[in-house]
Amino acid sequence: MFGLGWPEVVIIGVVAILIFGPKKIPELGSALGKTLRGFKEGIAEADEEGDRDLED
Repeated sequence: MFGLGWPEVVIIGVVAILIFGPKKIPELGSALGKTLRGFKEGIAEADEEGDRDLED
């Protein structure tokens, strides 16, 4: 996962809980998921347009 090992992931998680608090973490995870999903859909649309341009 992005070249990170489990110790780094755990440290990032602990720091996130300390900064944002345990109640805010699910909201942040949801927002991040939606953002990444939208980004992925945008890339897929750009790839489809590029493929269509190559066919024409």
